[in-house]
Amino acid sequence: MNKTIVTAGIIILIVIGGGIFFANQQLKQTEQEKMAKEKSAMQIKEDAAMKEQQATEKKEDGKTMADKTSVRYVEYSKTVLDGSVANRRVLFFYANWCPVCKPADVDFQANSDKIPSDVTVIRVNYNDSDTDQEEKDLAKKYGITYQHTFVQIDTQGKEVAKWNGGKTDELLAKIK
Repeated sequence: MNKTIVTAGIIILIVIGGGIFFANQQLKQTEQEKMAKEKSAMQIKEDAAMKEQQATEKKEDGKTMADKTSVRYVEYSKTVLDGSVANRRVLFFYANWCPVCKPADVDFQANSDKIPSDVTVIRVNYNDSDTDQEEKDLAKKYGITYQHTFVQIDTQGKEVAKWNGGKTDELLAKIK
């Protein structure tokens, strides 16, 4: 009788534990799906805002986008990296969970007009949910070990300078 009660108790615990594990896995999957949907919706909004801004800038005057302050601080893409080769380029390795990166990001956006027109600061995901393989490869190439690291590169992509931390004023002081 005691063996039966103990066995039944163990089986009940296993079933409850399995149920909790399964529910936890479902919750994680639901959260990941929700984050993916939010990211997608945010990207659509950002793309629409960028297109609207580009259209407005084209109407303002005949200057090329490279002359505009809005392209002085941009998110990483291979196209952006390759298209800014004529400028001094600074890669800003950040993470969306980083408490130091967020204020720096806001500062760069607010002060993009202070960044010289021949400088392009490219925000590269270092280690977060938005990081893709190209960005991981860049971090590896430049030996990035933590977020909020800046790497200035030349036209061939070779490191010119590297530093950690800072906002617009520090960037302007350290860029070569």
